[in-house]
Amino acid sequence: MPPDQRLALIERARHAVLDARENGPTPWLAPSIERSWRRCLAMGHQPQQRVAFEPVTAGDVRLALEASKPLVQAATPVIRSLSRAMVHTRYFAILTDASGTVIDVDGPVDRNNPRAAAIARVGVDLSESAVGTTAIGTTLTEHEPVWLHRGEHFFNDTGVFSCAGAPIWGPDGHCVGMLDLTGIDVTEQPALKHLVTQSARSIENALTTSRPHRLLLRLNWPGRVLGDDNDGLVCVDEEGRITGANRAATDMLGLVPQHGAMHCSEVFAVPTDSLFDAARSQRQAFEVPLWSGLRLQLLAQGPGRISGAARPASHSMPLKDVEAALIRRAVEDARGNVMEAARALGISRATVYRKLTRKKA
Repeated sequence: MPPDQRLALIERARHAVLDARENGPTPWLAPSIERSWRRCLAMGHQPQQRVAFEPVTAGDVRLALEASKPLVQAATPVIRSLSRAMVHTRYFAILTDASGTVIDVDGPVDRNNPRAAAIARVGVDLSESAVGTTAIGTTLTEHEPVWLHRGEHFFNDTGVFSCAGAPIWGPDGHCVGMLDLTGIDVTEQPALKHLVTQSARSIENALTTSRPHRLLLRLNWPGRVLGDDNDGLVCVDEEGRITGANRAATDMLGLVPQHGAMHCSEVFAVPTDSLFDAARSQRQAFEVPLWSGLRLQLLAQGPGRISGAARPASHSMPLKDVEAALIRRAVEDARGNVMEAARALGISRATVYRKLTRKKA
């Protein structure tokens, strides 16, 4: 769809829902966004209100960061790798906890742009109740990946943003936060919804495998190739109790969050000891029956043996080239001002010069 037509449809939807207050469905708007708009209206918000982007209290920030340490540790390598995919787009990544408080920011944030500086801060409250309809608030409320472009945000003040978001589910089956990719006055990139969804899945897998376990079960349906981020992952303790599972495994096994840990014998219609034996013998993947009547492919691995994930293609861009491209873009965005580019990237001016002048090996 041409950009002008897309923006015209968004304006049409805004008039129908926010101005005329029509109650019927709006065909020009994603249902999740329309529901968010109506929630904002129900909270008494008006589109023309100014948005302050208020931080939570210093004490609450400390508590949020402390509680989110496992999430930040699992997300950091995933978020850093996003620069490879987004290097020429001017989008950056924001990680929040389950309440919408920012706990990490990464990417080419233009700190001279007050609209960027307002949201790209650890501790700022970007929940739906605080800043209206955004990828962050909508994702955390709807618990599904979303894409929002400009006027699809509720407040007029946030109509400069374009953003994709996806929820992050913890090993206990609860949403622990979300990953957001945001740009300001940028070209619409709806493909980022796919990227952010895959990245959130990688974070979930890292959270799961970081759980203490004596056995890791990698699962998928028969006929599928085991070894990538689409696999179900189940952590099992020495007694055979399930201590954690990623979202894929939760869906495959029909698990529900509960206070007590389930035992493998309640899910898999095979002796639990046979799963430990398969890991010790490094047995190839095999099919196992479930008590539900379904069958799954299963690979049992001991602690630390989580290899098998698909490796990046050998022809991918070298990291040093990704860094150089990111720095060049930051310098361009700063109109040649190296000091401003260094500040936006969070590195020294000397590092900028060194990275740009370094010859390829």
